[in-house]
Amino acid sequence: MTDNTNNAVVPPIEPRTPRRSEREEMLDGKLYDAGDPELTRLRDKSADLCSRFNTLPRNATAERAAVLDELLPGHGANLSMMGPVFFDYGCHTSIGDNVFANFNFTVLDAGRVTIGDNVLFGPNVSLLPPMHPIRWQDRNIRPLPDGGAVEYEYALPITIGSNCWFGGNVTVIGGVTIGDGCVIGAGSVVVKDIPANSVAVGNPARVVRTITDADASVYQEYAR
Repeated sequence: MTDNTNNAVVPPIEPRTPRRSEREEMLDGKLYDAGDPELTRLRDKSADLCSRFNTLPRNATAERAAVLDELLPGHGANLSMMGPVFFDYGCHTSIGDNVFANFNFTVLDAGRVTIGDNVLFGPNVSLLPPMHPIRWQDRNIRPLPDGGAVEYEYALPITIGSNCWFGGNVTVIGGVTIGDGCVIGAGSVVVKDIPANSVAVGNPARVVRTITDADASVYQEYAR
């Protein structure tokens, strides 16, 4: 392979050996082969469960809850998802109590996703742990001696604290931690950690202020 900047031969980076299972490598943030049979089976199971949930009527409460129990064994009490939902694995996502997700909630949980209690997700929120190498030499599909092919990627975890609210069309990138009590404005793309009790907006999302008790006064007129 050739580097575009100086025409030097640049071999692709290869994962270390010996290796654990591809799933263990993936969850540890190492380069892994997404075409691994175990990972493929887990993704197929998740896709089937998501399809079942997304086609159930809204009033099929018990059936929808049963599907979510299987898809997300790590969820807490009072989980509410409007659907459609899209999870890569489901089993790599942990969700606390009293969490609500509006339409088109997407979680590509190749890395672990941890969500606290009392979190609200607006429509079209995406949590995206998967990462692809920046260099094309490392990113492109490469042939194997047995005639197969492999495409290496890696994934970074996402951690979301309790009591957060995400506006519509928010995207959170792998490797990000969002503290308790945050509000993430609609359309934001979160690429860096957000400290607790912050309002963050924009692409990339930036903290614009801290939430304080003074914010309660804004809503007094609506309480009368």
